[in-house]
This record gives sequence, structure tokens and C-alpha cells, in this order.
Amino acid sequence: MEQNQSIEQFKAQTKLPKFAVPKRYDLHLKPDLSACTFSGTVQISLGIKENSKFLVLNALELVVQRVWFTDSHHVQYYPRDVVVSNDDEIVVLVFDEMLRVGEGVLGIEFSGILNEHLTGFYKCTYVDGEVKKNMAVTQFEAVDARRCFPCWDEPALKATFKITLTVPSELTALSNMPIENEKLDGNLKTVYFEESPIMSTYLVAVVIGLFDHIEATSTAGIKVRLYCALGKIEQGKFALDIAVKTLDIYSKYFSVPYPLPKLDVVAVPEFSGGAMENYGLIIYRENELLYHDLHSTVAKKQIITIVTAHEVAHQWFGNLVTMEWWTHLWLNEGFATWVSYMATNILFPEWNIWTQFLLQAAGGLRMDALETSHPIEVEIHLARSVIEVFDAVSYKKGSTVIRMLQGYLGDDIFQKSLSTYIRKYQGKNARTEDLWTVLSEESGVQVNSMMNTWTKKTGYPVISVKLNDHILEFKQSQFLLSGAQGEGQWIVPITLSIGSYKVRKNFLLETSLGRVDISELVQTIGDSLSSSKEEHEEESDQNLWVKVNVDQSGFYRANYEDKLAVRLRKAIQNNCLLATDKFGILDDANALCQACEQPLSSLLLLMNVYRKEVDYVIVSKLIDVCYNILKISSDAIPDSVNELKQYFISLLKFSAERLGWDSKSEEDHSSSLLRGEVFQALSTFDHDETQQEALRRFQTLFDDSKTSLLSANTRRAAYLAVMRNTTSKSRSGLESLLSLYKTTDVLQEKETILRCLASSADSNVVLEVLNLLLSDEIRDQDIIYVLAGISSEGSETAWRWLKDNWGRILSKFGAGLLLTNFINQIVPLVNSNEVADEIEEFFASRMNPSIAMNLKLSIEQIRIKARWIQSIRQDQSLPHLIKQLA
Repeated sequence: MEQNQSIEQFKAQTKLPKFAVPKRYDLHLKPDLSACTFSGTVQISLGIKENSKFLVLNALELVVQRVWFTDSHHVQYYPRDVVVSNDDEIVVLVFDEMLRVGEGVLGIEFSGILNEHLTGFYKCTYVDGEVKKNMAVTQFEAVDARRCFPCWDEPALKATFKITLTVPSELTALSNMPIENEKLDGNLKTVYFEESPIMSTYLVAVVIGLFDHIEATSTAGIKVRLYCALGKIEQGKFALDIAVKTLDIYSKYFSVPYPLPKLDVVAVPEFSGGAMENYGLIIYRENELLYHDLHSTVAKKQIITIVTAHEVAHQWFGNLVTMEWWTHLWLNEGFATWVSYMATNILFPEWNIWTQFLLQAAGGLRMDALETSHPIEVEIHLARSVIEVFDAVSYKKGSTVIRMLQGYLGDDIFQKSLSTYIRKYQGKNARTEDLWTVLSEESGVQVNSMMNTWTKKTGYPVISVKLNDHILEFKQSQFLLSGAQGEGQWIVPITLSIGSYKVRKNFLLETSLGRVDISELVQTIGDSLSSSKEEHEEESDQNLWVKVNVDQSGFYRANYEDKLAVRLRKAIQNNCLLATDKFGILDDANALCQACEQPLSSLLLLMNVYRKEVDYVIVSKLIDVCYNILKISSDAIPDSVNELKQYFISLLKFSAERLGWDSKSEEDHSSSLLRGEVFQALSTFDHDETQQEALRRFQTLFDDSKTSLLSANTRRAAYLAVMRNTTSKSRSGLESLLSLYKTTDVLQEKETILRCLASSADSNVVLEVLNLLLSDEIRDQDIIYVLAGISSEGSETAWRWLKDNWGRILSKFGAGLLLTNFINQIVPLVNSNEVADEIEEFFASRMNPSIAMNLKLSIEQIRIKARWIQSIRQDQSLPHLIKQLA
């Protein structure tokens, strides 16, 4: 009885007890790829910190065969009890004798299954010739090293790792460090890797499979190798070049050399995320690393660049300096996101990537306007639940807040501070406060008091702006899409321009209300205008626009009183504003409309002034707003849906005619990016002319795969048109696309097809496609593409399917990263409070820590739409306005 009580004390704890801390792991793994099992031995050098009869470490779904402990006097101890608790993901070792403070080595023999859930130590398949074979891959972030070997699986418990693998002799074996030695024994070889520097368990990595590779060397002499499936090496050259160049960029930027002797990047056939930054061995899903000259879009080229720059940045921000606990995950992800854009901008300045960064910021603003959002620094009590924090707040809000701070402190001070921070904490763990302290010391600004409001609190402010004579009045309050009254006050770095970008003012709004006298600024404008009196008067107050949050550099929204909103609309029409500011005005208006702070009529009128825009991010945002409105229109204004689509089509006609279906020689990057998005939107809005042309081009492609009539950038638009014209009575389009999917061996082409399959307006077709996800037709990792493409007409069908198949989904996909996609891609699609109630009721008895937060966020999004629909129904004049606009 006493013994059981002693073991109970270790259950349901956030962290492991610190009786002992690991210093070095000597790990030997022997996978059996045909039986999909593995065995292993780990010897962990420990520092015993306090006398104890217990050792408690993490293990999950492992069978422990033998355990021993050797102290510094070479005395061996064997535990009386080995208690494995899969619920708590721990193994408790109970000794009769007291283990004394000092050094020792814990040895454990264990075995496990190479699972199919793409997590921990897992198996995935590849085809060699005509034969399907298995390979073994690891994915340990956040808390799955414990599925591979017993360990202290917390980021702060860093140690060195000496890894040995026994594998079939014909296969390539990779780990974090270079190979030190190899021994051949018949059909097997044992590969010994060099000992690693100190690192966290979640960054340990192993890949065992059949690969080709290419290599290059960085300026500092670091060997970089790219591994991929046989025959695809040409597709790896672009990413390899990016990896080498970003290594050099970061070594210089952080003033700290890359810390390991080599860097491998490897594409594996099945992977749950996009890529993982394991120290010295970055693992990718293939279509986030391989670039195909004919079949990859320019958007994919851009994604490969940003993803590679992101993962290489982690070698410093995350791997060399690691967050102390998952609460500070944003230090890894927010910084890697921000710095990946910086590196991409250095490599491809013509891409205007910082303008596109606003699409990241918009994603963060959208999620953080939910009551169920979370702070950037989020308390993590159950380690397994951290999987849900790999989200728009950690990545997008995190990176935007960093950019806001960089803009406030200045580039030079910011860079100097970051290199000081990395030098100070290299090989160690850090908290958010540690970074603020370094930034404060370098800049002389009290960074922590300003930034705590942004990282420790959920949400952000909307700044309401009014003009009384020449006094600008500012009021801040929390912005919530639900319309609830939020609490909180932020220290907001306000930037504003008045009538011209030459006339600017910056200040910190530290209270809920602020006033700025702009009479002198107005005078400046008057002086700089033409001396002709009539012209001057014409340029007077009516044209005096005020733009708050210049360049959209701050993480907040602006809500202008009517007269200022009208002036801004005129400024957009007269082309007085930067693309970033035009984007921000539209993004803010869209959010204010969803929150029922502004009527839909005023948003539709604002959209009208954007019809001649050519900038990629502005038109992309315009399309995004059209999609948002369309998703709720069949419930809110069913009789006006077709006219609404006609209006949206008219807004995009200018872009469509300017771009055309075929790319032009020497056209810029953003035109190529935009072409695909514009024609995809026109296909989705059922524009007859676009669909007919798309179907014509698709038929040509279907008859001749080498045709140039359908480029990589426009294929998705054509496939969408095919599916929009597919019904359960006329299924040939679906059959043609599935036939293409099965016959092509080009991954990028498979991804494009999958993204379109569920976009039919016929819910029976959507149901048929969703059922494919439970078959073996589509790889588990690729479900994310299908789920992201479900049509609004198929939304309730998708929810019924999820409900009917939840048990099968859970057993097929496990409770990892993939499972969250079923929640956040299907649940928010529905529009009614009644269905939201039904969803809550269904999951009440089926809750799982890896979906709890996503479920709350998704249900809140349904209720926000339901409220918006009610608000729109009350506007009697709206149908008439839509008729006029159409």
C-alpha cells in the first residue's frame, strides 16, 4: 500500500521530478523493417541530485526488458519494480537501496513498434523498382522521443548523444552527427555516429532508408547534403542551394558560426508536418523540399525557400539556444518565422517578401481575435497538449510582434541584441524574459514592460480613430470577433501618416485614450502643396487622409470614423497609399465587418475601389475577403448569392484580363503568383467563361501530358473547374482527376489534384472524396490537402462524415498532429449555432488533449459566423446594393 502511494505521487505531474538529470545518452537502436519493430539499449550517464529510491523518466508504448544502475564506485543496483504508466507517459524505477547523490549510469534494454502514425519512431513506405518497402524515420517534437527510447523528455534537460544504429547494409543511415565508423556483419551493418554537442531530446533524429544525395559546401566549410528518393536528385538542387546560402546568412547575422560539423536535409515519403529542424538533420515531407522545373508553381518555389530558411534558422534559434519549457515555444517558432522572411528577402529581393509577410500577420490577427485564443507565452500543464500550440499565435503573431519590436528599436540594435543573446545562452535554455533583458540592456528601452502586454496576454487592441478640428483622438480596446467586451490595455507603438508619407508621427499609446494635435503637421502639408490658392483649398481637409499603423508594421487594427474612412477610400482610388496600407485597410474592414462593428454594405463598397489593383498581396487579400463573404452568403442572403458571385467576378476581371492564362516572358514573380489565385477564384465563383476555358485546357492536358497549355501555376484553377462541374450524376471529372492522380509520379501534381478533389458543389461527391481518406488510396500525410479544399456547399456533409467516422479516424491517424487537421479544417466550416451545439455535445465524451483547444477555437468560429449572418439578415437595403454592384 505504501509503495503504491509512493508511485502515485509521480502521476499527473506537469514535469518529471529532478532526483536525477541526464548528462549523456549512449543509444543503440536496431529496427526490423519487415516486422516493423525495433529493439534498443540506452545507457544514460546521470547526475543524482538528491538521495532517492526512485528514478522517474519518460517512456510511451515501449516494453522495458531489463534495467540496471551502476554508481561511480561500479556498484550495480537492480530495481525491485519497473512501473510503466502509458497514461502518464512515464516509467518509475523503484529500488530497495537508496541511490546516493553523485554520478552513475542507468542502463535500459527495451523494444517497441515502428508505428504508422508518423510520430516517435515510425515506418513509412517507398517503392524500389516495383516493390513496396519500409523505411524508418523519427519525429520527436514535441514529446515523442519517449516513444523511441526511455529518456528525460523535456527541453531543459539537455545532454549529449552518442547514437549507434544496426540496419540492413544496403540502406543509408543518418543521424544528427557525422558517421564515425561502420562495421559490416553479413546483411547488416552497425553505424557509429560521433557524439553530439549538448541538446534537447526532441531534436534527436534518425532516418534509415534508400536515398540518392548531392552535396555542397558553405563558405565556412560546412558540408551540406540533400538526401531524397532515387531518381529525384535534380529536384533537390534548388533547396540545397538555399540551405547553403542561409547557413552563411545566419552565421553572419547572429555572429555565431553554425555549431555542428555537417548539415543534412532529407526528404522522406511520409511526414506529419512540413519539416522538422532536428540538429544537423532536417527532415521534410518531399513536396516541401523538392522543386520540379515543370510541375512546381512559383508559390511552391517560395514556400521551399521560406521553409528551408525557417528550419536552418532553428539551428541557432531553438537548437543552440532552446526554450526552457513549451510555454516559450514562440521563441523558437516566432523567431524562425521572422528571420526566414529576412533571409528570403536577402536571397530574392524582387519577391517583395516583406509585403507578403502581411499574409502571415493577418493569420495571427484572425486567430488572436477569438476569445478562445491563447497568449504567445501559453501555460502548458500537460506536455502532450503542446501539439496544439504549433499554431497561428506562436508562428504568425509571434513573428509579427518581433517585427513590430524590430521596427521600434531599429535594425542595428535589434541585430546586435540577438547575437548577444545567442552568444550568452548557447548550449543552454532561455525564457522570454531573458531575451527582453538582453534587448533592454542593448537598447536602453524597457522592452519587457512594453512586450509583456503582447506576449503574456491573449488578444490585441483595435484603435478607434476620430478627428475633432485638428485633434486626433485615439481609443484602444480589445478586438474580439465575437463582439464581446474584452479587457486589457497594451503599450502600442502607434505610427501615423497624414495626407502624405512625408508627414509622419510616431508615439507610444500607453493608456486607453490618447490625443494628438496635428495642426502643425497639417500646416506642413499646406506649405508643401502647390502655391496656387484654389489647388490648395481643394487639397484641404476633405482630402486630408489619416493612416494609422503605417506599413501595417504593428499587431493591431484601426477603426476609423466615417469621414476618415471616406477619405481613405478616396486615397486608395487616387493611388496615394502604399500596397501594405491598402492591404491593411481592407483586412481591418473585413474583420470589423465580421465582428458586426461595420455593415457588410460598407465592406462591399470599399472592395469596389480595389478593382484596378495589380499588387499581389492586395488582390490576394481581396480574393480572401470574397471567399469569407461567400461562405456565409447562402445562409445570410440566399437570394443574392448569384449576384454576389457576379460582383466578385467583376472585381477580378481586370486582373484576369491583364494576366491571361499563359505566362509572359520576363514577367515578374508576383504576376506568376497572382495568375493562379485569380483563376482559382473565378473557377470557385463559377465564372462560366473561366470554367469553359479551364475545361478546354484540362482536356488537352488529359489527352497529352506534355502540353504547355496548362502551366503548373494554372493547373489548380483548371482542376477546380473540373470539380465544380462534377456531380453525382456527372462523375467523369472526378474519375479523370483520380486517374491523373494515380498515374502521375510527380508529387507536386498529386498535391495540386488533392487540393481540388473536395471542391464540388455536390455534397455527395464531397462525401465520396472524404471516404477516400479512410482508404489506402491517399497517404496519411496528404489528408491535409484534401481537407483544406472542402467546398462551402459540402460543409455540413463533412461534419456528418467526421461524426460518423470519428472512431476510425482516431485509430487510423492517432492523436498526433494529423488529427488536429480534421478538427480545424472541418468543424469551422458549418455556420449554425444548432450544429455548434451538436458538435459540443458529440465531443463532450470524446475529448482528447491533442484536440481540446482546436475544438474550442473551431466552435467559436461557427458562433461568430452565426452572429454575423443574423446581423446581415437585418440589413433590408443589402440585396438592392448587391444588385447595383453586380
